[in-house]
Amino acid sequence: MASSNGSFMGYRRENGRVGVRNHVVILPVDDISNAACEAVASHIQGTMALPHSYGRLQFGEDLELHFRTMIGTGANPNVAAVVVIGIEPGWTERIVDGIAETGKPVAGFSIEQNGDINTVAAASRKAKDFVHWATELRREECDIADLWVSTKCGESDTTTGLGSCPTVGNMYDKLIPKGIYGVFGETSEITGAEHICKARAASPEAADKFMATFQAYQDEVIEPHKTSDLSDSQPTKGNIEGGLTTIEEKALGNLEKIGRTSTYIDVLKPAEAPAQGPGLYYMDTSSAAAECVTLMAAGGYVVHTFPTGQGNVVGNPIVPVIKITANPRTVRTMSEHVDVDVSGILRRDMTIDQAGDALIDMIVRTANGRMTAAEALGHKEFVMTKLYRSA
Repeated sequence: MASSNGSFMGYRRENGRVGVRNHVVILPVDDISNAACEAVASHIQGTMALPHSYGRLQFGEDLELHFRTMIGTGANPNVAAVVVIGIEPGWTERIVDGIAETGKPVAGFSIEQNGDINTVAAASRKAKDFVHWATELRREECDIADLWVSTKCGESDTTTGLGSCPTVGNMYDKLIPKGIYGVFGETSEITGAEHICKARAASPEAADKFMATFQAYQDEVIEPHKTSDLSDSQPTKGNIEGGLTTIEEKALGNLEKIGRTSTYIDVLKPAEAPAQGPGLYYMDTSSAAAECVTLMAAGGYVVHTFPTGQGNVVGNPIVPVIKITANPRTVRTMSEHVDVDVSGILRRDMTIDQAGDALIDMIVRTANGRMTAAEALGHKEFVMTKLYRSA
C-alpha cells in the first residue's frame, strides 16, 4: 500500500465524509437547463456542468430516482460546492435543499421569469465565489476507513473472471475489515448465479431483499421487454468475442468482485446511500457502465474500481474510475486506458494477493490526487437511469 499507516490525503467535508476530488459542479435539474449550466461552466474556470437528458414530466418512482440521483450527485464528497439551475423553482429548491443537508455550499437558480441571460449571469457570479472558496481548501490526512469504494465490470471476457474481478474481490476482502464502504450491483448480469449471490448475504434479511430485488428486475424489466432472449445485450458482442458465451459464465465472473470472505449487509435502491454503517452493499443497477457508475456516485461512493477484459473507456465526471485488466492484448493495444495491469496473473508471475495489493496501492494513489486514465483522457460520462416513459 502507498501509505504504511493506512491513510490517504482527502478533503474532509462539512458532514464528516471525505472526498478525493474537489469539484465545483453546475447541476441542471432538467434537460432544458443544460445550455444555461454549460454557459456558466464555460464562463467560470474550475467549474464543471453535468448535462443530462431527463427531468421533465417524470412521475412516481421514476421521478424519485431522478431526485435521488441529482441530490446524491451534488452531495457526493468529491464535490465541494454546487450551483443548481432548473427551469422552475419548485424542483430546483428540492434539489438545493437535499444537497444543503450535507452542509456544503449550494445555490439554486430558476430560468422561468428570468431567462437564460439573467440566470447565467447570476449563477456565474455565485459559481465564481464557490471556486475561490473551494480552491483554498486543503487535503488532510484521513484514515483508509473513510474511503467509499464502488465497483462494476465492463467489456468482460475470460480474463475478467480469472484475473481482474478477483483482484477487486481481494481488495474488498482486505479493506472491508478495515472499515471502508463498498458496493457492487449489475442486477441483470447476475442471472444464473443469483443463488450464489444470495448465499453471500450477511443475514437472511439481506438475502431475501436481494432475491426480491433480483426477481423484480426479471419480472418488471427483462421479461416484458425481451425478444427471444437477451442476445446482443447479455452477453454483449464483446463478451462473446472474449469467450463468454452465456450470461451464466458472465455472472460467475462478475461475482468474483466480492472476493472470498466479504458479505453484503444490505440491498440499496438505485442511487440510494447506505445507512447501516461500514461494509459491503448491493445496489440495484443496470449493467450499463455509465449508468451504473453514475448511480453509485450518487450513492456517495468516491472511488470506482472497474475490471475490464476487452477494454472499456468509461469515466465519470465526479468520481475517478480505476481500470484494471488481466488481458495482455488489452494492455498492449489499449494501454492508455489501463491503471492497473494484472495480466501477470495469467502468466503466473503475479498472484491474486499481489494483484489486490497493487489495486489498493492505486486506490490510495488515486485518493491522494493521481488522475486515472479515464480522467486524463477526458472521459466524463454522466448517464441518468430512467425507469419508464415520461407522462
